[in-house]
Amino acid sequence: MTALVRYQAALLLRSHRWLAPLLLYGVFIAVGVQQGNPVLDSFGYAAGALLPVAAWLVRVCVTNEPSAARDCTGAAAGPWRVHLAAVLTALGASTALALAGTAVVAAISDFRSADHQVHVPLWPATAAGTVAALACALLGTGVGALCNRPLLRSTAWAVPSTVLATFLVLFAGVSPANAAVTGLVGGSHHGTVVVSLLPLAAAALLGAAAVAVACVLSSRRP
Repeated sequence: MTALVRYQAALLLRSHRWLAPLLLYGVFIAVGVQQGNPVLDSFGYAAGALLPVAAWLVRVCVTNEPSAARDCTGAAAGPWRVHLAAVLTALGASTALALAGTAVVAAISDFRSADHQVHVPLWPATAAGTVAALACALLGTGVGALCNRPLLRSTAWAVPSTVLATFLVLFAGVSPANAAVTGLVGGSHHGTVVVSLLPLAAAALLGAAAVAVACVLSSRRP
C-alpha cells in the first residue's frame, strides 16, 4: 500500500491538477480570513472552506490515471487497493492544507472573542481549529469518494452531485462538519473554546464508511 500511495502521490504532483483546488482554498482564505479577525470565527471559516476542496482533491486523484494504466495497476495490485491509495493520497493533501490553513489563521487572527473583549487562549483555540479542519477534510473525502468513480463515472453527474453533497454535508444540522464549524463560531461569541472531538470521530467513521463502499465497488465494477 505504501508503494501505491507513493505512486498516486507522484501522479498527483506531476499532473499539476492539484493546483486548481489549492488556488480555490487560497482564495477562500484570502477572502474570508482577514488580519485581526476573531480567531475562532476564522478557524470555523477555514475549516468549512476545506470541505469542497477535499472532495475536489478526491476527484482529481481517482481520475488522474488513464483507464488503461489504471487497469494494469489494478490487475497487479487489486482494484480496491489502487482506489484506496488514490483516496488516501487525496486525504493526505487535504490534511496538509488543513494544517497550513490553521497555521495561517493562527498567525494573523486576533485571539479574542467576536466582540474583541474576551481573551481566547492560543493553544486550545489552535487545537480546536485543527480538529474542525480535519473533520471537514474527512467528510469532504467521503463526499468525493461517493460522488466519483466507481459510483458516478460521468462528469455530468459527478460534479453536480459533489457540489450538492458538499452543501448538504456542510450546512445540515446533523452533520459533524456543521457541528465542528458552528462550535467554533458559537464559542467565539463568548470567547469559549470547544474542541470538537465527537464530531471528528463521527467524521472519521462516516468518511471511512464512504471510502469502504467506493473501494468495494471498485473491485466489482468494470
